[in-house]
Order: sequence, then structure tokens, then C-alpha cells
Amino acid sequence: MSDRTKVFILAGLCLLFAGLFLAVGLTPDNYEYFLSRRIPKVLAMVLAGVAIAQSSLAFQTITNNRILTPSVMGFDALYLLTQVIVVITFGGFSVYVLNDYINFAISVVIMLVFSLALFSFYFRSEKRNLIVLLLLGVILGQLFSNLASFLIMLLDPSDFTAVQMSMFASFNKIKMELVYLCGPLLLLICIALYRMHRVLDVFWLDRDNAVSLGVDVRRVTVIVLALSAVLIAISTALIGPIMFFGLLVTNLAREMLNTYKHSVLLVACSMIAVVSLLGGQWVVENIFSFSTTLSVIINFVGGIYFLSMLLRSKVV
Repeated sequence: MSDRTKVFILAGLCLLFAGLFLAVGLTPDNYEYFLSRRIPKVLAMVLAGVAIAQSSLAFQTITNNRILTPSVMGFDALYLLTQVIVVITFGGFSVYVLNDYINFAISVVIMLVFSLALFSFYFRSEKRNLIVLLLLGVILGQLFSNLASFLIMLLDPSDFTAVQMSMFASFNKIKMELVYLCGPLLLLICIALYRMHRVLDVFWLDRDNAVSLGVDVRRVTVIVLALSAVLIAISTALIGPIMFFGLLVTNLAREMLNTYKHSVLLVACSMIAVVSLLGGQWVVENIFSFSTTLSVIINFVGGIYFLSMLLRSKVV
């Protein structure tokens, strides 16, 4: 089966699960209410899936390693810590918390600063060690998570409700204002990454080969890191943190498709993420009757897969 056929099948599965998610339980009497609730949820899952998939794939390419993703490096934990600090500083009912646009802008700026600071340290050295980078990201992510947990314990109940939605992945409380904001922004970033697909193909050959082929490694790295930080901010703002989801969908895309071309991988990886979120949430709601959550399943499976990849010497 060719890669093009696989991409078409994935596109069909995206449409199928989106249709199932929207259509189950609809009647002529309730369709207006059901669609008003489900369409924002579907849009949020589509946007979040594409954001996680593309940020993870681009991130793995510039680090030339298949176990590194922005979530594993602590970006999700940083987003939560940012939300807690904003609430503590300005209060749970301040404009910086209640205004989705201002709140999102603050989170994006902080995540951009963190990503550039972290990787300026890493890429400054000629003798780079990916294990050191991985350990540094995991340690910082755990630090951010522990700080956020400690500060949350100090919040009063009214302020706690302001950050509660950011603590866990949720597909039931979608802010339409963020969907309208993140949709055009995500489209622009996806176009930018797609236009860089040939450069990313060369990057996967390793840094020395990319330099010898005329790629400005430092410039491309900074651009991809900045775009990845914004994409993670988009996905976390829409549905919350899902740590290992990017790791799963990117490696599944590389296993399914016999190609190195990012023009195909970016599209296929995004579709796999959308199918996984829509299909998984449909199963959770209609088969498991909300007895579990999709984020728990993803983190459980992804954690096992992450450990198995760490034990394979070829990925590091």
C-alpha cells in the first residue's frame, strides 16, 4: 500500500469519526442543542491534535531524536505553572485570567522565552549530548509541576477554580473564544512548517550534513522552537496537558509511512492525532460511559511506550 493511499485512508477515518461524534444521539428535536455542544468540542480536538502532532514532529527533527517532544521536555508543566502564577499575582477574577486572549498571550510569551533560553544553552555547545538535554527537560518539567502543585495548595477555593481547568486534559469545557483565536494562528503555523518541509528533510540527516548542504541550522532551530512553543500553548489552552500523546502519534506515523519526507509526515501525523482523539473520546463516551478519561489512557500507553524507547539504544 502506497503512502498516498494511507494518507487518504487516514483522511477518511478523520471524517468518519467526526461524523460519528456529531451524529450519535441526534434527533430532529435536539439537533440544535447537541450540535451547539459538539461542534466546538470537535473543533478543539482537531486543532489540539494537529498542534501536538506538528510540534512534536518538528521538535524531533531538529533534535534528531525520536523520544524528545515538547511535552516530555516540560512545556505542559510550564503552561500550568504560568496559569497558577498569574492567578496568584493578579487574582482569579482579574482580566489577565478571565480574558482568554490576554491569558493566552501571556502563556505564549513565557513559553517562547523558556524554549529559547533552554535551547540556546543546548545549541551553544559543539559537543551536544541528547541525554543531558532529555534529563534537563524532564527535571525542569518536574520542577515546574511540583512548584505548580505547591502553589495550588496555597490558593483559596475561588482562585483554585480559575486554574482547575488547566490542570487536567478536558474535552467537555471548551472555550469557543480560544477556538476562534487558535484556529487562524494554527493555520499560519502549519503553513510555515509545511513550507519548511525540505529543510526539515535535510535536518533529519543530522546537523553536520545539514550544515554541509547549506542550511542555516541556528536560524531554522530558533524558528522551529518558537513555532513548537506556540503550538503547545494552543493545544494546552484548548484541551489541557497530554504528556505522551505527541510521542505516540509521531512514532506511529514514522512506522506507518515508509518515507522521510516531512511534506507527507506532517499531514499524516496530524491526521493520526485527530483520529486518535476523536475516536478515543467517542469510545470513552459511548462504550466506557465516562468510566475513564482519554487522557489517562493516552498517558498510560504513552508512558509504557516511552520507557520501551528509552531502553532501545538506537534511539539515543
